[in-house]
Amino acid sequence: MTLVVDGLAARRGGRAIFADLSFAVDAGDALIVTGPNGVGKSTLLRICAGLLPPFEGHVTRPDRVALMAEAAALDPDRTLAQALAFWSKVDGADDPDGRVEDALADVDLAQLARVPVRMLSTGQRRRAAMARVVASGAELWLLDEPANGLDAAAVARLEVLVERHVERGGSAVVATHLPLHLPATQRLVLEGGA
Repeated sequence: MTLVVDGLAARRGGRAIFADLSFAVDAGDALIVTGPNGVGKSTLLRICAGLLPPFEGHVTRPDRVALMAEAAALDPDRTLAQALAFWSKVDGADDPDGRVEDALADVDLAQLARVPVRMLSTGQRRRAAMARVVASGAELWLLDEPANGLDAAAVARLEVLVERHVERGGSAVVATHLPLHLPATQRLVLEGGA
């Protein structure tokens, strides 16, 4: 299913941060959203995920959506594998344990599967958040600054994962201020001051 954003507007603190946004992201496609800090990139992704209501307009989204936000939302007291398995089951993924195992390998964290989440470094937590998205089995990935805190090897791995997802018929919206080589056919620059 296609993500369709129609006439979208958002406000924060009583002021407009963007208005009249319209776009569609089909299966097998990706959109890169750029712009300076504070222009609403994260807000746009949260609205697309259904976590925030739009001020105006509406969003039609696939049934299965995965959001990678700044906070990984992983239980710090569980092992990494347990924390990811919890979300994979909540997401309704088929074979959640197998998906977690594959996702950990995809982000090069398999060796840390039994380590408590609280013991992970910043970069490892970001990769764990990406593993959560991969393990979800979601059609639409919404990635908010996914390269933050990652080294060059992890950024390259991220780019491969997004490309693979899109090639397999998934879709992605990636908000970033860092240069990423992604299979995006669309770009949206948020300027701010709507």
